[in-house]
Amino acid sequence: MLENILTGISTALTFSNVLWVAFGCLAGTLIGMMPGLGPITAIALMIPVSYSLDPTGGLIMMAGVYYGAVFGGSTSSILINAPGVASTVATSFDGYPMARDGQAGKALAIAAYASFFGGTVGALILLVFASSLASVAVSIQSAEYAALVLFAMTCVVVFAQKSERLPSLITLLLGLMLGSVGTDQLGSVQRFTLGSLHLSDGIPFVLVVMATFALAEAFRLAMHEGQQPGGVFSMRDLLIPLTLVRRLLPVAGRSSVLGFFVGVLPGAGATLASFFAYDMEKRLGDGSREAGVAAPESANNAASTGSFVPLLSLGVPGSGTSAVLLGVMVAYGLQPGPALVSDQPEIFWGVIVSMYVGNVFLLALNLPLIPFLARIVSLPVRVLVPLVITFSLLGVLLTTFSLFDLGLMLMLALAATILRSQGFPLAPLLLGFILSGLFEENLRRALLLSDGNWTYLLDRPVALGILLVNIAICLLPLWNRKDS
Repeated sequence: MLENILTGISTALTFSNVLWVAFGCLAGTLIGMMPGLGPITAIALMIPVSYSLDPTGGLIMMAGVYYGAVFGGSTSSILINAPGVASTVATSFDGYPMARDGQAGKALAIAAYASFFGGTVGALILLVFASSLASVAVSIQSAEYAALVLFAMTCVVVFAQKSERLPSLITLLLGLMLGSVGTDQLGSVQRFTLGSLHLSDGIPFVLVVMATFALAEAFRLAMHEGQQPGGVFSMRDLLIPLTLVRRLLPVAGRSSVLGFFVGVLPGAGATLASFFAYDMEKRLGDGSREAGVAAPESANNAASTGSFVPLLSLGVPGSGTSAVLLGVMVAYGLQPGPALVSDQPEIFWGVIVSMYVGNVFLLALNLPLIPFLARIVSLPVRVLVPLVITFSLLGVLLTTFSLFDLGLMLMLALAATILRSQGFPLAPLLLGFILSGLFEENLRRALLLSDGNWTYLLDRPVALGILLVNIAICLLPLWNRKDS
């Protein structure tokens, strides 16, 4: 182990590789800050650059682009409520209200420190347990994933405020319905497309998130112009008080560990990790907004690091982003898997060690930008609203290149505005949309393996355990009613 770590350090700390990880972090952060342009877009844009590098330098740069984009995605979530990256949706739940209350600098600083902490914890765990974690990840099959996603959706409804449980269930179901539009991935049959070819590929995530969060918020600001976000930024916001550090350190610690192990599971990824961490803190922690920012940010960065375990050790891409990274590795002539660890340890361990170096660069790059970024929320509403609308429209147009999608986004934004005005929370809708494909795909694959026998889910101990926890959680409201 010590020899492997020394190999990684000697590879990652060469002058050229340090420059490339810094370049990757900077490019990923800048692209991630733009609503609608997430890690996949960032990596795709950097592919031509990677081809001019050797395999080690290219993968180190691409890894920096990946977690740099996740790191930067929190900025638009906090400032303008436009989480163009799925893994930063949970950050906007408390981050944007903080910015609207004049605490944009504080929210951005907490996000930066929590992201650094999560990435560091993830890199350290990966460094020590990379080889053994691969065997754990491969033992988790479709039945366990389906049960895990069902657990996430159950928690969102059951742990909502009593008056919001039914609205949360309704919007969650709406999200699941929107996520089912398009072509069935297993049967290749179009469904709920109303005969439109524009919907055959489904509704893009960027379109839904921009409509329900960014545009809906812009419409709300336009209708209530007196409620202008703002506040004066102080450099003191970069210096987190010691009392707050003591309160957030356990939050970031347990969220980082949770995020890393969720990220190790192929197919789970940073999005599920951030929602789990946010929900855990809201139920088990003090429920503060600061914890609501620190938990998902530390979890999604740790999960981004954890996703490299199945990619490098097994050759299994756990998300769309890691699938693109797998393509880059194949283009280099590399074969991800156990052979990579034994035959080319300088690449495997060099990428792992570079992650910690990259997290140091990310913190150094982002902290100086906070004073300038925090001023965005102090813009007058007549300037901020057109800015948000422009970014939202451009984010969708540059992603899908479809005028039909722009019209659909405006319709969804109006519907989201109406739902929000009637007291329906939009977070469950987005969660249902994000998890619908993952839930359906794994559930159907598990049923195919068992020839349609539902008892197959009960034959697997881990899946059965998760399902029993789901049932217990659903019975909690009845127990609380009995006590009251």
